[in-house]
Amino acid sequence: MGIFDFVKNVGKKLGIGDDEEAPDAGSLKQELDSHKLGTDDVQVEVVGDKAVLRGVVSDQSVFEKAVVAVGNTLGISKVETDELSLKSAPAQEPKFHTVKKGDNLWKIAEANYGKGKGAKYTVIFEANKPMLSDPDKIYPGQVLRIPPLD
Repeated sequence: MGIFDFVKNVGKKLGIGDDEEAPDAGSLKQELDSHKLGTDDVQVEVVGDKAVLRGVVSDQSVFEKAVVAVGNTLGISKVETDELSLKSAPAQEPKFHTVKKGDNLWKIAEANYGKGKGAKYTVIFEANKPMLSDPDKIYPGQVLRIPPLD
């Protein structure tokens, strides 16, 4: 599908070591699997500061959550998904939002869904679970998936 950009020096730190170093593939795969997204058939490779995802996931939601879970890791600046496919249908182009200073989910919902639709922040929160545990705990540089409204 492509390559997705992330902020290398923000995100969840895995293991010990230099903050500039990308985590090893095993740690990244363990982090991905810890979210219980259904990514058992996904392999992770780390090339420099880029994570490469290969394999098959069940649907678009799992595809996007896998990208976000891996990309929001300290030391990762790109996630490549050219060899990650969906069982059900071809992947659509996902929509992501990089959190800026002063953002909250309400503002992000209005920016993506239109003025007066801030209450749809719950859609964004639910779409980013289990990586988000609280709608008030987002940070600058974090990348969130923005699902379409039904």
